[in-house]
Amino acid sequence: MDIIYTLLMTIGAVSFAISGALTALQKRFDVFGVLIIAFATATGGGTIRDILIGNRVFWLIDPTYIYLIILGTIISILFRRKLNYLRNTLLFFDTIGLGLFTVLGTQIGLNFELSGAASVALGTITGAFGGVLRDVLVNDIPVIFRKEVYATISILGGSLYILLKKLDINELTTHLVPVFLIIILRFIVIHFKIALPSLYRKSKSN
Repeated sequence: MDIIYTLLMTIGAVSFAISGALTALQKRFDVFGVLIIAFATATGGGTIRDILIGNRVFWLIDPTYIYLIILGTIISILFRRKLNYLRNTLLFFDTIGLGLFTVLGTQIGLNFELSGAASVALGTITGAFGGVLRDVLVNDIPVIFRKEVYATISILGGSLYILLKKLDINELTTHLVPVFLIIILRFIVIHFKIALPSLYRKSKSN
């Protein structure tokens, strides 16, 4: 159990750090700016989660996450020229982070004896709000507020995690299946351009 948690958290932190760093590199930030955006992306959702449940903020307790973020930033800077498809690479790491952190956030909600709905909400915050903070800091409209089905996928993944938990499926399957569901669904949504209906009508051209 502890090994699975540590592994998912490690991969998730590095993935979100790379996602943030790549976004900052696209915006031509300096090295310090790249590190700040990577840090905000990797810790934003988890920080909000811990504040909401009255827990000590995770990266203040364990500095390992700071080192992982620095590692992700260094990887992004060193290999940025080899990442020819920067947009696809950014999407890949952002999606991995979303899946891993959604499951971990939902698990923490259950550990704090929250209801299923509250745990799923906590998982969605953990998975999605690092990306929100990243987009706000680089002056972009956050993905979660655009038409792309982003938070909805996170909610589905968190709900599946709870279902598998109640069915008493083994821990590895319970953690990994929702992660892969989130990753697969997001790529399907983007490939087929599936979106929630807009509240606004397109203006007619004269």
